[in-house]
Amino acid sequence: MKTCLVVDDSKVIRKVARHILETLDFDVREAGDGQEALEACSQDSPDVILLDWNMPVMSGMDFLRALRQTEGGGAPKVVFCTTENGLGHIRAAIDAGADEYVMKPFDRETLESKLQIVGMA
Repeated sequence: MKTCLVVDDSKVIRKVARHILETLDFDVREAGDGQEALEACSQDSPDVILLDWNMPVMSGMDFLRALRQTEGGGAPKVVFCTTENGLGHIRAAIDAGADEYVMKPFDRETLESKLQIVGMA
């Protein structure tokens, strides 16, 4: 079974994402910020990470940069999932190592298409 780590400080977003991902046959874990996510990845690296941009403790961008520098940190596919929709934000995310980008609010169809693009659906 494919694994996904949902990283978002919003419990509601994590719950919605978990529901969608489980219907797509993912085993889902959750983290409330980038630091928690980094620890989760060091224990058991997921196949794909759904990542929020704005979070306390460690932002999505800081997490992504840190992840990509760790051993094996290049393996998980990372889909940024955020309200930040400026071209500059999207370019910065891709430059930092994100594989794809999805806008909030998202639905099952949108998320599934992004996962297909990164080869995970």
